Amino acid sequence: MMKVLIADQPTVAELLPMRECVELMERTLRNLAEGGATLPLRSSMILPEGENRMLLMPSALPSIGALGAKVITIFPGNHGGPFDAHQGVVLLFDDRHGALRALVDATAVTALRTAAVSAVATRALARPESAELAILGAGTQGATHLEAILLVRPLRRVRVYDPDQDRARRFAERESERREIPVAAVQTAREAVEGADIVCTVTTSPEPVLEGRWLKPGAHLNAVGAYTPATRELDSETVARARLFADRRESLLRESGEFLIPAREGLIGEEHFQGEIGEVLTGRVAGRRSSEEITLFKALGIAVEDLAAAHHVLEQASARGTGTFVEIGAGHFGSG
Repeated sequence: MMKVLIADQPTVAELLPMRECVELMERTLRNLAEGGATLPLRSSMILPEGENRMLLMPSALPSIGALGAKVITIFPGNHGGPFDAHQGVVLLFDDRHGALRALVDATAVTALRTAAVSAVATRALARPESAELAILGAGTQGATHLEAILLVRPLRRVRVYDPDQDRARRFAERESERREIPVAAVQTAREAVEGADIVCTVTTSPEPVLEGRWLKPGAHLNAVGAYTPATRELDSETVARARLFADRRESLLRESGEFLIPAREGLIGEEHFQGEIGEVLTGRVAGRRSSEEITLFKALGIAVEDLAAAHHVLEQASARGTGTFVEIGAGHFGSG
């Protein structure tokens, strides 16, 4: 029988600290850009309610001997309640025998790796002296993005906006104390964005929450929340003004409302897309070209990020002799 790791949220948080996750995501995105991954588009099943869905995200990373899939549900109505909007597991198999090696909490993995990838993009594209951060969305991703961006840029001030003003206020109070930098809750998205060097949109809004005219020259933007062809957090002017990058070319061109909607409007074409962030990291594509240029990283969230994170958690649990292991499968059922 095979020993299989069951990694809950506290285990993931312990074994995948943000600093390690940022470096892991950079290596993974470089590997992807160099052709070292198998990564089909995710499959989505929309439930009868319309906004709720289940996603299946398979991938393989031969360099670490891993294959697997994230199976996740997305219920936007959970925001503000006892359940996270994203729930599920990452299933990790070895690529030698196809044996199951780990079941890892996907809520924790998604929260960490998403912010870590934004930090990788910020380190590659934002001006080095960037010091003011705007966060639109005061949920889990808002908190992990603040933690991650602090690792790659010398932030001095943060402004957060959320339609739920009490939520934004609580976020600002908690994170000011935790991070020991000023975090202010503001009344409007515009107030948060104007003058910011870095902007992270981490909302569940299906319609734009940010207008391009608010962005100052030289700003860098991480657009994270929207993930379907019909939804977007950014208006068309934002995308048209910016030098556009993504985690995966195929995902952007097939799945991203941020790209597809302004393309249908005739404002941009495929040539507006500059390249994958992994291509910037490997030097195949130029990143920021001037201090005045606006750069935009559109994150779709891709399965190799989840797979690499789950593999790291398994490696750390095995090395430290920690975590919960159970016997599942691998042998012949009913034999001997």
